[in-house]
Amino acid sequence: MKTKKILETVVFGAALMAGQAGAAPISLQGSTITGSYNDSPAGMLGLDHSFAAEPGSNTTAFAANDLEFLTGDTLFGFDFATGGQLTVYLNDLTVTPGDYRVVFDFGTTLAQKIGSFELLDTSGIGALPTLSILNDHRIALDLSSVTWNDAFGSFTAQIGTADVPEPGGIALLLAGTAGLALARTRRRKAGAQG
Repeated sequence: MKTKKILETVVFGAALMAGQAGAAPISLQGSTITGSYNDSPAGMLGLDHSFAAEPGSNTTAFAANDLEFLTGDTLFGFDFATGGQLTVYLNDLTVTPGDYRVVFDFGTTLAQKIGSFELLDTSGIGALPTLSILNDHRIALDLSSVTWNDAFGSFTAQIGTADVPEPGGIALLLAGTAGLALARTRRRKAGAQG
């Protein structure tokens, strides 16, 4: 009976540990980003083109301490940080209700695949944006429902890698599985003898 309780505890702990995983921030160093605004590449203006409305302006290299993109209507600014943070700025006094959808594509320039995209700081907004991972190198934001707390407000999101189980959790899960197998074997032997 005592062995059964110990095994149940080990299995329960293994299940808890296996559920704990961490998404690490993704490095944007050396990446090239292509953006679109409301499904239009021409709607996004990049730093590499001095925010000029010209062909190819929707593609820019990551710049550590600079704003990378403005929307063509200059309503929103987008600033990526080395550790995968994206800060979105309202660049106007008012926002007319409408469709405000943005997609960023990192192509093959990321060292790791995108696995998470989560809000970090929402103190500058009321209603929240919709964040999506389209695939392992593309993210999307829908700003249509965002309410801004003040003119020139902002919010920050974190782009991260895929969740990776902690090594200790995997070891504990394996120990729990081995314990269950051992208990089952002992139960069979006890049943065969009795």
